[in-house]
Amino acid sequence: MGAYLLDWVALFFRWFHVIAGVAWIGASFYFVWLDMSLRKPPQWKADKGISGDLWAVHGGGFYEIAKYKLEPEEMPKTLHWFKWEAYTTWLTGMAMLAIVYYFNATAYLIDPSKVAFGSSIGAISTSLLFLFGSYFLYEVIVRSRLGKNSLIFSSIIFILLVIACWGSYQLFSDRASFIHIGAILGTVMAGNVFFGIMPAQRALVDCVRRGVKPGKEVADLALQAKNRSLMNNYFTLPLIFTMISNHYPMMYSHAHGWLVLVFVGIITATVRHYFNQKHLGHHKPKFLWIPALATVLLIIWMRPAPVEPLPAASASVSTANATPDTTSDTTPPVTAGSADNSEMSAATETGAANEAATEVVPVTASADDAIMDIVYTRCTTCHAAQPTQQGFAAPPAGIILQTPADMKIHQDKIVTAVQTGYMPLGNLTQLTDAERQQLVAYASGL
Repeated sequence: MGAYLLDWVALFFRWFHVIAGVAWIGASFYFVWLDMSLRKPPQWKADKGISGDLWAVHGGGFYEIAKYKLEPEEMPKTLHWFKWEAYTTWLTGMAMLAIVYYFNATAYLIDPSKVAFGSSIGAISTSLLFLFGSYFLYEVIVRSRLGKNSLIFSSIIFILLVIACWGSYQLFSDRASFIHIGAILGTVMAGNVFFGIMPAQRALVDCVRRGVKPGKEVADLALQAKNRSLMNNYFTLPLIFTMISNHYPMMYSHAHGWLVLVFVGIITATVRHYFNQKHLGHHKPKFLWIPALATVLLIIWMRPAPVEPLPAASASVSTANATPDTTSDTTPPVTAGSADNSEMSAATETGAANEAATEVVPVTASADDAIMDIVYTRCTTCHAAQPTQQGFAAPPAGIILQTPADMKIHQDKIVTAVQTGYMPLGNLTQLTDAERQQLVAYASGL
């Protein structure tokens, strides 16, 4: 019952997370486009302190948008702040991290083959330290002199993210590794809004309300906010990828999954750079075809090795051939008074049995039983009508694996999930590489 209710709570927060994320990312894209699309205003607008304007048509009406250099002629009565989209996205995202990866740490967070955490508490503590330690390091850098130079700042952050990608793969399960990098990106982005962008905006608004010219302190806050906003802009597409990565085990379960994540981050950030340049009026197709080519190369590099199907269906046939119903004509008859014939018959039968056993070695008569022993031990704890694995109220995706017939029904899904490493989740049941190969080969031959 507890796992059932937890699934509903997870569903609730997932929907809020998606809605908030769409609102935040949509607003971010819009304002980046807006800021880069503003054009030099006519003189009468410039005299009012307007630095750029834009005309747009939407929903059957015209919109006139103006951006002031610093302050408007008078403070508007209603001023809209764009912050809760970011805060809600982060809060619901952290709630999802806790519900899915902390409450079911043994299933989703921990991979004993990497780090044998003594308890779930140890793994969760490591996760929180990894997440907030990374953010603390980011804050130290962005507030230092390095944070004032966008090129140096961006280069350092990129190098640290590559290290974080590698580090997460050494600590957590493959699936959790991708999510942790996404959590770092999301925390940095929300922190940029809370600790950088919003304070700069409040300082500017306060100056306007008091009728005071913004000084150096406000200008420094504005510069820092600009660099933080730029970082958020380039983090957006990589963040979206990590948010949906749990649906694509071929990515995070790759032998070099951390490197896959690095390449995807570079590809998506480059695509974001193309659109940034396009908004500024600079059409540079190379920032599209370079990531396109990189994507093709990534696909080729990640392609799985071909699977040789195991002819499991021939097991019963081979067994039948090895145990004939009648005595072969080539077997000498046994007579009561012939010891020689008896010895010869025994030797012949033994030889025939050995020959039959040799023929059946690739696929023995107990092939189904041997494979199902692996399935019962490694898979059926979750994929049963009544799962025995803690944290599972029902079989994942409704897939039940209790008989060879079940294996045949879900053949394609089994091959994909086991070959990519998606199943077992976090390798909770310690499926070995040899057993994984056997399962894939067996299912492929059904």
